[in-house]
Amino acid sequence: MARTTPADHTARRRAQVGGKRMTVAAKKRVVQKGRVMKMEAPAAEAISTSSLSLSSPSLIRAGDPVPIKKRRYKPGTIALREIKHYQKSTDLLIRKLPFARLVREIVVDYLGVDMRWQSVAIAALQEAAEAFLVHLFEDTNLCAIHAKRVTIMQKDMQLARRIRGAWGGGY
Repeated sequence: MARTTPADHTARRRAQVGGKRMTVAAKKRVVQKGRVMKMEAPAAEAISTSSLSLSSPSLIRAGDPVPIKKRRYKPGTIALREIKHYQKSTDLLIRKLPFARLVREIVVDYLGVDMRWQSVAIAALQEAAEAFLVHLFEDTNLCAIHAKRVTIMQKDMQLARRIRGAWGGGY
């Protein structure tokens, strides 16, 4: 395997941006992903033709603006933030049109007839379905915690449904 020299790295970086040195505007568009720097093609008017010399050691020099790293949160922090957000809100979690299509599809499969629906009827069905699912997931989470786990599993949901009864029961 051949060794790579600094000149090879320079040539590789130049190839990424079409063989030309990047301008300040183009450097701002640099996207850092892991350890590999991916660069968008610079705009044609922003490219300096006088900077095509091979003597420059690299495209990014000292004093250039450093790409800002995305903040890393501890595992679970964002999940807790989302839980608080959804507990505060009262809006529906399932999109309305896909839910309406699902209801219509089930009715056609079950009755064999395409029916017309009032929007408030589908909204009432969606509200009831989401309340049922939220309650089921709460009970499922309690079953997982009882088993000294934090991850819910299919057996937790089956146990929650078995304890609830045929129709899911309320509080």
